[in-house]
Amino acid sequence: MQLFTIRNAGRSSAAVALGTELIDIAGAAEAVPAARALPASLRGILECGDEGLAQVRRVMDQVAGNDALADWLRESGALLPREKAKLLAPIPNPGFVLSAGMNYHAHLKEMKSPPPETPAHFAKNVAAIIGTGAAIRLPASNPNMVDWEGEFCAVIGSPCHAVSEGEAMHHVVGYTLINDVSARDWVTPIAAAQGTMGPIMAWEHNLLGKQFPTFCPMGPAVVTADEIRDPNDVDLQTVVNGKVMQSTNTSDLVFNVARLIAYYSRFYLLRPGDVITTGSPAGVGFGRDPKVFLRAGDTVAVSGKGIGTLSNPVVGPGAR
Repeated sequence: MQLFTIRNAGRSSAAVALGTELIDIAGAAEAVPAARALPASLRGILECGDEGLAQVRRVMDQVAGNDALADWLRESGALLPREKAKLLAPIPNPGFVLSAGMNYHAHLKEMKSPPPETPAHFAKNVAAIIGTGAAIRLPASNPNMVDWEGEFCAVIGSPCHAVSEGEAMHHVVGYTLINDVSARDWVTPIAAAQGTMGPIMAWEHNLLGKQFPTFCPMGPAVVTADEIRDPNDVDLQTVVNGKVMQSTNTSDLVFNVARLIAYYSRFYLLRPGDVITTGSPAGVGFGRDPKVFLRAGDTVAVSGKGIGTLSNPVVGPGAR
């Protein structure tokens, strides 16, 4: 299934793809019995576990098998063409976005960094989440070195703590994409930092450069795990203004999805709707010679095979 969050009829609602159309689950509740038992939000549905997804499938079956019902939903606006839908981030309100760093062999090479012995990570600010089509805003304080990082992400579907690699994938409900937008102003000072606290503070500033508002585009959908044959063999691409900047396959990951979840779950309780990013591939602007950064008027699009395309324009600090 392809699961979305949409803005429709003045509210946000979970939605599911049915062919080229989207069913607004909350909007369909009046006419579709199966929809009445579902929460309005996608996170709420995921918190219902397997039964929540099974109930979404019942909604799809009830609509697909009844032409008169489908026509009524179209007239009421609860069944709408996907290309006309206002897509929000599929999970606008996760409890946690946990981001892997330094996790593609080729990216580590371009950044001149050795592979870590254990997975690196940081938390991404959930208040920075936007959906496809929404604008990435260059921050007034640091507008000149803003970079893209298109990332394949796992979405947690059931509570997960201290699990093994063999168990980890049972807790993944699906996959989405995130652009880990980053202000790179503090990358170079990390190598020049002195003493014990200098490098620590420089690294913390680098992570702060990832937290600005709009710096976490997510989407366009959460695609359930049954539709991604192998998360360790997914093509991923980032395009800026029509030019391919990142092109990779998740087979280049240093630590795969199962390893990341098993390691992070040693410390964290992961819950339904939490998102785990797997790190950036090679091709970031900072790693180029000469370096390339996002400017107002640019468009950056991250595509993952089987997931779709997350596309966002870039605007300046003063844009409305």
